[in-house]
Amino acid sequence: MDASAKVRLDKWLWAARFFKTRSLAKAAIEGGKVHCGGQRVKVAKEIGVGDALTVRRGFDKLEVQVLALSERRGSAAAAALLYVETAASRAAREQRAADRKAALAGFRPSDHKPSKKERRQLQRIKPLSE
Repeated sequence: MDASAKVRLDKWLWAARFFKTRSLAKAAIEGGKVHCGGQRVKVAKEIGVGDALTVRRGFDKLEVQVLALSERRGSAAAAALLYVETAASRAAREQRAADRKAALAGFRPSDHKPSKKERRQLQRIKPLSE
């Protein structure tokens, strides 16, 4: 593809292996989980090389810079060459993962149903609203 080429956002997210199917990529975009340049975008938004994307998947929030374009899904190694994650994003993501791991470190499932006290302790670790 030449430098002026553009690709639909849902196709690129699928090709870059952020989502397993294009329909999942479409649902994430429509749900406001993907931003381009800090703004919500539509599924058919055409992106180019150099665009900054923010993608939220589960607990992770990735800030990536588009390095190359592709409409075809290839190997994971080829997909990794399509973007680069910012250093700040990587550090924040690793910190959140460490925090989640530390929060669950003291939790040991037992062989009995939790008592009222144990349920309250679990709810302090992981609120039901999440």
